[in-house]
Amino acid sequence: MFDIPLLKYKDSGNFLLIAGPCVVENETMPREIAGQIVSITDKLQIPYIFKASYKKANRSRLDSFTGIGDLKGLEVIRKVRDTFNIPVLTDVHSPEEARLAAEFTDILQIPAFLCRQTDLLVAAAKTGKIVNIKKGQFLSPEAMKYAVQKVLDSGNDKIMLTERGTTFGYQDLVVDFRGIPVMQSLGVPVILDCTHSLQRPNQSGGVTGGQPELIETIAKAGIAAGADGLFIETHPDTENALSDGANMLPLDMLQTLLEKLVRIRKAI
Repeated sequence: MFDIPLLKYKDSGNFLLIAGPCVVENETMPREIAGQIVSITDKLQIPYIFKASYKKANRSRLDSFTGIGDLKGLEVIRKVRDTFNIPVLTDVHSPEEARLAAEFTDILQIPAFLCRQTDLLVAAAKTGKIVNIKKGQFLSPEAMKYAVQKVLDSGNDKIMLTERGTTFGYQDLVVDFRGIPVMQSLGVPVILDCTHSLQRPNQSGGVTGGQPELIETIAKAGIAAGADGLFIETHPDTENALSDGANMLPLDMLQTLLEKLVRIRKAI
């Protein structure tokens, strides 16, 4: 894997963990969550990247929470980086956002719905930051070679791909674990998103549902299938989270889950 600034325990043999809240809800919550995850990952020697969206651009309803303000949200994420000396990741939705977010973060994430947007991929690549591209729910794993090639052709070889499920009917997703080695064959690390893969989109109330009780199942299968890392959104109070609470892992369950996953990783 390419070098990720500030990443510890790279030689531990453990999987990479990308984790944090869905969105920056206020100025203090992300630091509190990051602090608890750092304590856990230090104990288990798991390489850790903090994740939070500074802005939620893809909402079902106009009255859904989108953020505390772009610059304010990005400042909060950078504060996490500086406080804990860890790499940080956030989503971007346009070339302009990519250039702005690059000033505050180590990794730019391309949302699944936008993984074919050439201008966005090129702009993210040209920042020189690591680019994590989520596989579109509508694409085969093999088709992600074109997204990878766009970033490579733009002069950036620091690429990760994230599997986050494939559309199955109108209101469900499934994970095809064959996609992990298929995308790894492109020469990039592959992350499994254990929480968004369990979303139940397009609900009649306009709020995405989920199956958080299956996060452990998906995570175990991903490690057994050889994923390079896991993506897990987590929150101390999922019932009152302002975004994606229906499919996030309660923070107090994270350590027990990671302990099980480390044992699986060692076994294989």
